[in-house]
Amino acid sequence: MDIEEKLARIGITGTLHRLYLTTINLGGASISDVAAKAGMARTTAHDGLLKLEAEGLVEFVERGKRRLVLAREPGVLLERAESRRQMLDEMMPILRSMYHHERGQPNVRFHPGREGIMTALWDTIAGEEKVLRATFSMKELMVEPGLDEIERYFEERARRGVWLHVIRSEANDLEPIWPSSDTWLRKLRYAPPEYALAMTTLIYGNKVCLISSARESYGMVIDSAEFAAFQTAMFDAMWALSREV
Repeated sequence: MDIEEKLARIGITGTLHRLYLTTINLGGASISDVAAKAGMARTTAHDGLLKLEAEGLVEFVERGKRRLVLAREPGVLLERAESRRQMLDEMMPILRSMYHHERGQPNVRFHPGREGIMTALWDTIAGEEKVLRATFSMKELMVEPGLDEIERYFEERARRGVWLHVIRSEANDLEPIWPSSDTWLRKLRYAPPEYALAMTTLIYGNKVCLISSARESYGMVIDSAEFAAFQTAMFDAMWALSREV
């Protein structure tokens, strides 16, 4: 496979790879010179170079009265690939959710470890939902992901205008923190003493986020309208039984 085929596989297709390689070889030339060397009309070359500029692969510079086109350092190709990979990583949960939803299938995503817990937690404020229903196991959350990470999440949640309706077990509260607050968009209730909340759950739209104990260390997101509706009904029943704080 030659270099033009390899460039085509990463999206520099058609005449673009010829223009890009020509610009590299010339090291700085006018559009007319690039077009002549690449063997194409000036207007065609100009349009192609504009596309390469939009991709960050070339740049136009003024040298006296001349306007030259320069190839940018090839390392930009790695930056371009990494940027697209990050964008795909961000889009993939949404696309998979849509894929399974259209087929009436639940979608379960398992995220192991501390980083997985944070991935699952941040998913709860990534959409358009403005109310989270949650049960918090404070004893576990203080260990993993830890107070600092939860505080950072809370700040961003409030900044995005997402209310948190949360039920906690008073006996498991290690510190008197995170009370009800209109400023922080939070309503807290304590569950009846006979109900021990050993796992953190968050319900948002058609999704339910589960965060395990620090011992098992995982986050899980279940995208299922039926399961979310069931969990919502269970939460609302528990909410009615719980004591306002």
